[in-house]
Amino acid sequence: MAEQAGAASEPKLRERVVDGAFAAGWAALKVLPEPVARGLGTAVADFTWWRRGKGVRQLEANLARVRPQASFLELRELSRAGMRSYLRYWMEAFRLPAWSDRRIANGVRIEGMEHLEAAMAAGRGAVLALPHMANWDLAGAWVVRACGYPFTTVAERLKPESLFERFVAYRESLGMEVLALTGSDMSVIATLAQRLRAGKLVCLVGDRDLSEAGIEVQFFGEATRMPAGPAALAQRTGAALLPVSLWYEGRTMGARIHPPVEVPADPDKKAAKAAMTQRLADVWAGEIDQHPQDWHMLQKLWLADLPRAAHPKRDAKSAAEAAS
Repeated sequence: MAEQAGAASEPKLRERVVDGAFAAGWAALKVLPEPVARGLGTAVADFTWWRRGKGVRQLEANLARVRPQASFLELRELSRAGMRSYLRYWMEAFRLPAWSDRRIANGVRIEGMEHLEAAMAAGRGAVLALPHMANWDLAGAWVVRACGYPFTTVAERLKPESLFERFVAYRESLGMEVLALTGSDMSVIATLAQRLRAGKLVCLVGDRDLSEAGIEVQFFGEATRMPAGPAALAQRTGAALLPVSLWYEGRTMGARIHPPVEVPADPDKKAAKAAMTQRLADVWAGEIDQHPQDWHMLQKLWLADLPRAAHPKRDAKSAAEAAS
């Protein structure tokens, strides 16, 4: 019995350690001088890259799809740049709550803002759909605090719950409305649709959903699944669906809002939704090809990499477990 109690307490202990580490990070890193924080992020990134653990190896496997002709050494150098970009994201995330509106405004250079402005001026609402590139939290803070467009987003629940609450509080402090993906009586999709019908803005990260709920697309020549939500919301509400891409350029971040992905006239709604999601994948592939080091995909993405990938009728739970 004592052994069972000890085993049961181990996950809770790990959760407390993780939560404590994030709390310490937010408390300490946001007050460091910026050059010190940048240097620390680079050092941690280089050490993690040198150790070549599971996440780095998976990043390299993913980048090999983006750069299929690259040698092993070229992929290693690209993954090193990728880890530096990834750690830069985390360093900025810890420091963002302390950034002034001016610092946020000066931290982003954006292209294609006219597409968002047109959708919002028309009162139709907009869905900004973006991949895991550069710093999506900074992009969100810029939209709220530099442009004056508050928006709603969705967050996946993390363990421990206290860590999830920290991330929600962090993003709310930047001006976002955050809905929990699971664990609530509220319908997330219905709430997002309600916001869009009111002419408001929704922002969703949309380049990975390996559950059976995801829509299969071709991405760099291979099959994967991406979330149905962005296309489904545009279909359901008439909101503009705007792909977004992000990348780092020196001390600032570049961002591009692409032209709207239109809802096809196809009466088959499922086929139309699939076509829209494929269009998002195509736009993102073009941008990731240009800025591969800023694509923070350290998890399995392609169906060919999953166990029992030849059996497409796995249920959503088993697919998610296989992807973890």
